[in-house]
Amino acid sequence: MLRWLVCGRVGPTWMWKALLVFVVIASAGQLLGVIFNKSSVQPAARSIFSSPDAQGPSLGSCQPHTHIMFLKTHKTASSTVLNMLYRFGEERDLHFALPLGYQLGYPLPFNAHRVKGYRGPRAVEFHIMGNHMRFNKLEVEKVMPADTFYFSIIRDPVALAESSFAYYKEVAPAFRKTKGLGDFADNPQKYYDPRLRNNHYARNLLWFDFGLDHNANFSISLAQRGQTMIRQAFKLILVSEYFDQSMILLRHALCWPLDAVVSFSLNARQQKPTGIGGISGSWVGKAAAAAGVGGRGARLQAKALPNLSLTEEQREKLRQWNALDWYLYKAFNQTFWEEIDRFGHAQMEQEVALLRTRREDLARVCLRDGGKPVEAHRIRDKNIRPFQSGLIKILGYELQPGLDNATRTACLRMIRPEIQYKDVLDAKQFPRAPAIPAQPGQQVPMVAAAVLSRTGERLIGGEAGARTMEADWDGSRLIRSNRTLIRGQEKGRLR
Repeated sequence: MLRWLVCGRVGPTWMWKALLVFVVIASAGQLLGVIFNKSSVQPAARSIFSSPDAQGPSLGSCQPHTHIMFLKTHKTASSTVLNMLYRFGEERDLHFALPLGYQLGYPLPFNAHRVKGYRGPRAVEFHIMGNHMRFNKLEVEKVMPADTFYFSIIRDPVALAESSFAYYKEVAPAFRKTKGLGDFADNPQKYYDPRLRNNHYARNLLWFDFGLDHNANFSISLAQRGQTMIRQAFKLILVSEYFDQSMILLRHALCWPLDAVVSFSLNARQQKPTGIGGISGSWVGKAAAAAGVGGRGARLQAKALPNLSLTEEQREKLRQWNALDWYLYKAFNQTFWEEIDRFGHAQMEQEVALLRTRREDLARVCLRDGGKPVEAHRIRDKNIRPFQSGLIKILGYELQPGLDNATRTACLRMIRPEIQYKDVLDAKQFPRAPAIPAQPGQQVPMVAAAVLSRTGERLIGGEAGARTMEADWDGSRLIRSNRTLIRGQEKGRLR
């Protein structure tokens, strides 16, 4: 019967053999596919940022603070703290009180109208304020809600003077004329003139940033009044020398997850520079070249790096010169350790260890070369190169290649330099309307050569290629074009 079916009724034998081979191959492929799927298809790996370790030890039933004012003092690791605020706010779509330029009117006392988008007291809800300002509580209160958490950070005045001298030697007249920081410490009155712009960087800089008179003669009563004012305005004062302990106190005060206070050091200077290559292309280099500083003509000649060496006697002289800052530092350092006593030393040690472990884990995942900071010119992605200021080099980081999108986004937030991060947030909060293409034959109207933009910044040129004019922290002109800072070149000496 089979022979009859195959040969006589259904078709030739070769057709059945081909059909049988096809069925066998299909069945084998199906079986192999099932085995392959079972062995190779695994659930997508979770980002390290979504692991349970990201939350840290339980904080109980508290609710995270989202109204925060951070007084960003100078040379105190404040850029690293600001990065935390930027990250926290961006991840939760919070509204930032951003400056029109890059600082909130500094070094003038803060005025509410320096906030981009400000429309009168409490007219717009701002969640986070943290860019450089000279503190003015009455004006800040016009911008920030009544339940805002105020905090700041301080640093030993001698270490602060070393960093300030390194960064601002070319813009502070009191520093510019000296042979080195030790020379300044030996006789500060010889170089210091309180009437000259930018000399506030050379004396009681913390006192100045807190909005107080940094040139006032020291007295115990004056120092105590300043300390009282700060205590009344700020709920927490952190200490730069104990940064990790500060982050644990801040985390508990704000009721934030652990990852919100884990950071990589930003805006750090190279401790042992190998040359002055970092000055090339920086605004100081361009301004100095225009002014003929360090050589003839427009070409910047090699300049000696800042001499920061100090004897113990000179360190003591700097404490006396910055007596108001030194008083604040001692007072709030004592308060800081009283806070840790109440917190519990054993618990503090445990949580600091967790924070440091988490930082190492994130550095291993996020950063090239084990998280070692590198010079800006070695960073391949120009968008995350740190801004170079002065004769010293500001270091940055490179991302690890091959990261998934979620991990890369989170890692990038942790290393994005302050200026670039501010631009990112600005673009999100104040998106520009898309340009309307001109119709064929339609004439595009000309815009005045210099007008005011909706932010209050001065625009130079036409709307299409608009550049914004604003003042930087040293009072000189900055032109921003295509989200890049350009130092306006002025004739004559650097002021």
